[in-house]
Amino acid sequence: MKVSELRKHAAISAVAVFVGAGVAAAQEKAAPTSSTPEQMVEAINGVFGKHPGFRAVHAKGVVLEGVFTPNPAAASVSKAVHLQKTPVPVTIRFSDFAGVPTIPDTDGMARPHGLAIKFHLPGGGETDIVAHSFNGFPVATTDEFRALLLALAASGPDAPKPTPLDAFLGTHPIAKTFLTTPKPLPVSYATLPYYGVNSFKFTNAKGDVAYVRYQFLPAGGTQIMPADQAAKADADYLGKEIRDRVTHEPVKLEMVAQIAKSGDKIEDPSIAWPDSRRTVDLGTIEITKAAADSAAAEKSLLFLPGAVTAGIDAADPMIDARSAAYPLDFSRRNP
Repeated sequence: MKVSELRKHAAISAVAVFVGAGVAAAQEKAAPTSSTPEQMVEAINGVFGKHPGFRAVHAKGVVLEGVFTPNPAAASVSKAVHLQKTPVPVTIRFSDFAGVPTIPDTDGMARPHGLAIKFHLPGGGETDIVAHSFNGFPVATTDEFRALLLALAASGPDAPKPTPLDAFLGTHPIAKTFLTTPKPLPVSYATLPYYGVNSFKFTNAKGDVAYVRYQFLPAGGTQIMPADQAAKADADYLGKEIRDRVTHEPVKLEMVAQIAKSGDKIEDPSIAWPDSRRTVDLGTIEITKAAADSAAAEKSLLFLPGAVTAGIDAADPMIDARSAAYPLDFSRRNP
């Protein structure tokens, strides 16, 4: 499927979260996932094609480096080592959405944008977070996500009407809303909020438990590019802009934990929690420089949503499914 054909299917932005997606509900047993990692990666390749040496999705990106400094309040919700007093180094990757490495930054399929963070812990360990610039996910389960991918792949411009995608969206109104919500062109990767749509269980030193979803908020506020400027933007402006920006001043993102209340959906990433939920400021990510060789760094980096550390546990079954698919994709792009 060509990029020109993909443009006609803005719904493909649903792929972005999976590869770079109440408290009482956390006690419910989730239905088992039947889709294998191989089936998930093949379903994504069915939408975008295979591009050797690149990620199946979020193929175009840029790697940067910096430091995370925890806020004193972070230790109140988790005993995780990087949420205590000591700053830790971080590796950051911003990305465009599509699994097409030549996608223009100005193309609608470049959004929502991705944010992946690797925290380098004392003693040599690592923990990762994967997020994107839209608060929500189109479906509740991994199997539903694969069904959406298959429907997308079968719904090219010449497919008879109603297409498989039409049929899927007819029974999945949240997916339809996700796919049709406008995603404007940002001034910079640094001027967007990012959201981790999957839920995690935080445990503090006292044994108190909270269920959270991550948010990353730009220190300078959200900034969207005016239409007249967007019409003239360069196809690779985002990577160029962020590299230039960090040579003048650090890029800062506030890392926030949104805390679930009783009745919030822990195991369903398609249901965003209300903005009224309590948040805890976990700390500040300060991005100070671009990687010397971003292309080489991208090939060697593997971000795993399920790579957690003591004090943090996966609470959404989709996290395990994503963490199983990512290494397979990594091995295919690094044979």
